[in-house]
Amino acid sequence: MGRAPRAPISPLGPKPIRRARCQYTRSRGLHACARTPTNSNQRGGAGGMTSGSKSGVGGVAAARAAAAGPRTVLITGVSRGLGRALALELARRGHAVVGCGRSADPIRSLEAEIASPSRHFLTVADVRSDSSMAELAKAVVEKKQVPDIIVNNAGTINRNNKTWNVPAEEFDAVVDTNIKGTANVLRHFVPLMLQKKHGMIINLSSGWGRSSAAEVAPYCASKWAIEGLTRSLAKELPPGLAAIALSPGVVNTDMLASCFGTSSALYQSTEQWAPKAATMILSLSLEDNGASLTV
Repeated sequence: MGRAPRAPISPLGPKPIRRARCQYTRSRGLHACARTPTNSNQRGGAGGMTSGSKSGVGGVAAARAAAAGPRTVLITGVSRGLGRALALELARRGHAVVGCGRSADPIRSLEAEIASPSRHFLTVADVRSDSSMAELAKAVVEKKQVPDIIVNNAGTINRNNKTWNVPAEEFDAVVDTNIKGTANVLRHFVPLMLQKKHGMIINLSSGWGRSSAAEVAPYCASKWAIEGLTRSLAKELPPGLAAIALSPGVVNTDMLASCFGTSSALYQSTEQWAPKAATMILSLSLEDNGASLTV
């Protein structure tokens, strides 16, 4: 991204995260950084808060996900990284994917790879543009593919830099994508869910939306904003709808490599992450409204 990769900026160093298999954590308050190993008494959140746990990617969660039947899932930022991996996994399980990304070639590549391509609607659309999201919402209504689940995944990060040295255009790009992009999706798709009287809205957060790190201040600020936006939204939704802030955990993506350098390869791949994330997303219930969760 214009300069040599830096060493990981985690205080824990480059060691991969240790997670309890088949579990995810939930917190009503602030949450520990996603890089904190979930063992012994390190599962507490900031300020001494503790987080409980509920069934994760196996057992009850898997059964609940399978029993719900096919659903339509809108995924933003679907052309690469977490969005692409999640789309492929959901399609493999028989769900319909409505996906958007900014570039045509990655969208066409996904169309060529995804299972049962005729069931899905993959298109070029930019979450940073309110009019683009309005057009996408109009299209899904015409195609009778109003989503049951929204995954606001599209996101970007600044290059490692001191806060005062981050160029204005980089700061703007993070805010425009991560915060305003999410708001643009909500503006045009929540009303469609209100008409259906059901829906699950999942806004991707981060461990850095519940903690902080040096040299990624714009990203941290944007994900803290997502946490607050989601909790407010959860209080506004009527019965039948729910909003959840979801941290994906630490996954080897281009964004992670931009701040971790080659050490990003020590973490789980998107292909390893997607089955766990899909099961968890499909098993969420209205009781999770307003929660901050981690895959």
